[in-house]
Amino acid sequence: MDRSMSVQVRQGHVRKTPTFLGIIVERLSYGDKVLILKDKGDWLDIKVEGTGTRGFMHISALTTKKIVFNPGDEEAKKTATSDEFALAGKGFNENVEDRFRADNPHLNFAGIDRMEGYGVSEKQMRQFLFKGQLIFKGENP
Repeated sequence: MDRSMSVQVRQGHVRKTPTFLGIIVERLSYGDKVLILKDKGDWLDIKVEGTGTRGFMHISALTTKKIVFNPGDEEAKKTATSDEFALAGKGFNENVEDRFRADNPHLNFAGIDRMEGYGVSEKQMRQFLFKGQLIFKGENP
């Protein structure tokens, strides 16, 4: 099945296991190429071209279309983040949010905006998952 695909999001994650909770073994940029070794449904067993790193990537972060500009170019900075790509897949984007705000002026969006500003490091997330016994065996924080 060996075929090449390109990262279509600003930052793609190569994970140790085929799950969004899997340890990130490498971060790829828009346009980086991977070799697909096995198709496992929504997750692809991949090898990163250039570094040789093996792992899994979700199909939504990859495309077979030719990427015409290089990572770091001004055009790449305009691409969607992984979060934006996921939201768009659910039918949510900035225009939808603006329309929702206009239709619901009585709602308190300041709290939501504050929540969106909170962040958790990958190490903190892994510790939380490990303590809650939600993490796969062998994937300690």
